[in-house]
Amino acid sequence: MRLTLGQPGSFIHTLAEYLYIPLSFIYGEEYWVDDKLIYGFWDILPGYVVPFAATIWFWLRYMGAPGKMATRLRVVDATTGKKMSTGQAIGRYFAYIIAMLPLGLGFIWIGIDKRKQGWHDKLAGTVVICDTSKEPVQFR
Repeated sequence: MRLTLGQPGSFIHTLAEYLYIPLSFIYGEEYWVDDKLIYGFWDILPGYVVPFAATIWFWLRYMGAPGKMATRLRVVDATTGKKMSTGQAIGRYFAYIIAMLPLGLGFIWIGIDKRKQGWHDKLAGTVVICDTSKEPVQFR
């Protein structure tokens, strides 16, 4: 079975994995057993483009992917405390790769850092905060 580089927002990435099922019909059985890294456009779309776009969209729209939303965490600009910019979101996404490379030290750093920022947060100028505000239930 093919494995891709772990992405931020595992829920989003898992949903994108379901887009791989039709690839068996496009590329045949060798898609699953061959060692070739990329087969073409229809391989890149669910493995890289969809998770990237969905993660950035969630970060910009909801200030976090579904996991952060469920735990009432928000990703904000580290200096203003407001929504991060598109550039920060894209930078944060690619900074995850840098944080993963040295045996995940960039993520372990969250437990060491005073502001609880991983390397991806430091590089993007973001910080994760806990949203403790009580929102009233609204029925439409």
